[in-house]
Amino acid sequence: MTTKLVLLALLAIPAFPQDAAPVPQSAATQQESTPPSANQAGQSDRTVLDVKPGGKVLKNKDFWEGTGYFHPFVRMPRYVLSDQAKIWTSPFHTTKSDAKWWAILGGTSAVLIATDKWTVKQLPNTSGQVRLGTYTSRIGAAYTLIPLSAGFYFIGTAAKSEQFRETGLLAFETLIDTTIIETVLKAATHRARPLEGNGEGHFWDSSGSILNASFPSGHAINTWALASVFAHQYRHHIIVPIIAYTLASTVVVARVGARRHFPGDVVTGAAMGWFIGDYVYGRRRNPEITGDTTLGRKILAHVHFGFEMQ
Repeated sequence: MTTKLVLLALLAIPAFPQDAAPVPQSAATQQESTPPSANQAGQSDRTVLDVKPGGKVLKNKDFWEGTGYFHPFVRMPRYVLSDQAKIWTSPFHTTKSDAKWWAILGGTSAVLIATDKWTVKQLPNTSGQVRLGTYTSRIGAAYTLIPLSAGFYFIGTAAKSEQFRETGLLAFETLIDTTIIETVLKAATHRARPLEGNGEGHFWDSSGSILNASFPSGHAINTWALASVFAHQYRHHIIVPIIAYTLASTVVVARVGARRHFPGDVVTGAAMGWFIGDYVYGRRRNPEITGDTTLGRKILAHVHFGFEMQ
């Protein structure tokens, strides 16, 4: 059992893609001469991971339909290949500041997996619980998340909102990345779901397809990845991160309640998804897009949570 937990913790490590950029001497000198207020302003745009900016999902030449609606998607396969290379080789180029996230995720995953069997037995496990969990977890299904991403891009295109367009593209790239990682890990671990076999969730013991195994949760990794993207993109609109993380958390709880996953599956998947979203945002965001709030305010103006938005 100990060997299996160590192996699974190692498999989870690629969830933390780092791409630290060396700081040229001239840049370092310039940074030292920058006033503190300017440095603090730049800090608000940083990701948790130390990410080196790469090619942008929405380049300046794409603004206002300069290259057509679909041209930004032409670059996406190349970007995804680059993402995957960075993610799977991350243990070889991580930074010291990011190493702590490996330890936290690995340790948390190991503890949850070791206690999964006991934890699920503490739930009511009634037919009503399963039915509610199954229904609620549809929020994190592909048929919900893909149209959501498309909606941001095409609504933003129609309304000339570059931030909405960029959000949709970031979401698409993130979903592709998480789907690839989820599929590989499911095939590698082949964990039984709670309602399979003796219900103990053994690894390399699922009776179903290797692509439909329990670890990690696809719903969790995908919803938390998109929540990360949305929260980063609209961090100055506090209601957006609240909505994004509330829905993502609801999906995590629902998948356990539906008895489709163990707590270790969803928590590990959620953490992996969040960091992948963090990475894609840092890697692909165009800093020229400073925040197109007009369309966002129009949409959020129709959302009511018992208080009046200013």
